[in-house]
Amino acid sequence: MGRLEHVNTNQKSPSDSGANHPTGNSCNPLLGHATSHAATLIGLFAIVLWGFMAGLVRLVSESFGATLGSALIYTVGGALLFIVRRPKPIREAPCKYLIAGGLMFIAYEASISLSIGLATTNAQSVEVSLVNYLWPTLLVLMTAAVSHKRGAVAKAIPGAVIATIGVAMAVGGESLDMQEAVHNIASNPLPYVLAFVGAFIWAIYATFTPSLSGGYDGTTIFFCCVAVVLWTIHFVSGDGLPDTAPGIGGYAALIACAASISGGYACWGYGMLHGSMETLAIGSYATPLFSTASSTLLLGVALGMPFWIGVVLVVAGSLINVWFARCP
Repeated sequence: MGRLEHVNTNQKSPSDSGANHPTGNSCNPLLGHATSHAATLIGLFAIVLWGFMAGLVRLVSESFGATLGSALIYTVGGALLFIVRRPKPIREAPCKYLIAGGLMFIAYEASISLSIGLATTNAQSVEVSLVNYLWPTLLVLMTAAVSHKRGAVAKAIPGAVIATIGVAMAVGGESLDMQEAVHNIASNPLPYVLAFVGAFIWAIYATFTPSLSGGYDGTTIFFCCVAVVLWTIHFVSGDGLPDTAPGIGGYAALIACAASISGGYACWGYGMLHGSMETLAIGSYATPLFSTASSTLLLGVALGMPFWIGVVLVVAGSLINVWFARCP
């Protein structure tokens, strides 16, 4: 997978490290710009913010309902992004990036929302989440594939397998039963298919949109488009307003959730454009760990031994990927 940071040594100022690289490498999505260590750290911070998403979404859904809660989250999040990260004029964005990136962004959000909504039991919800969390593995393998380093994919596979097993243990815990999972997939395959398609779409989005963007960050625009889609789903579903008015805790959860999700996408988008995609891909293994840990804390559930074993495996798999990435 090559080195973790491809720094342009010809840059005269550290502040210029996020600029587009003027020479060569345009065929490689990972090497189309000089990477900034600061931008990479900002991108990795998205993983921390996304970690609070699952638990907060659950709290918002309990107060506002599933469809209304989702629409409100993305509406408030879109407003926050316009305040803190107002996009450049849309005419400056490449058409290919707006169309391809926007469609993939919306398709990912829609597929994940629908997959969770179509899960009929708690066990299926956990299993669908696990399928969705294949995106870090797919992202690592895709970034290896486009790095043009000999044997990069083969080197990435051992760490990816170990980390993926760790994710399954950390998220699934003692409740994960393979025979039951097979039965659930056979009886209700659509949410699993949607979750896998969503994971694949997000991995493609993260890998290839930086080379299409021309330095333009459309995260705020894409986020607002998702809000429009979710409002449409809400009105079509006929769910209406909640039976009881949400309390102050519900509104606090809504603001916190909107800030967590929108802030995560803003950090990730900046990291993709100006940071090391290889480092972000490997670091993304921590997303389900943060999500599981924060959810248990927010919902008052204890973390069991399978979670900690999963953490060890994810760390081990990530270190293997880092080691191979540093190898010539």
